[in-house]
Amino acid sequence: MSNKNQRISLIELEEGQAGNIVSIQGGRNMLKRLADLGLNEGAEIKLIGRTLFTGPVQVEVCNSRFVIGRGMASRIIVVPK
Repeated sequence: MSNKNQRISLIELEEGQAGNIVSIQGGRNMLKRLADLGLNEGAEIKLIGRTLFTGPVQVEVCNSRFVIGRGMASRIIVVPK
């Protein structure tokens, strides 16, 4: 990734790469669920791993690891580090 200010979805990060969340595109329930997990605008998030094709992705936020669905991850917009 040559442009550090480029905004991409979370699923476009490379495994092991971190980024800062700049926006989350979703409804009220999705935003609340992600906020409960610590996923808010400005938070640093790291993509730990993903399954092939359409499976979930594993992320790390605030030293906690969890898995979220690929559809939800595609709505989280980050600026890569």
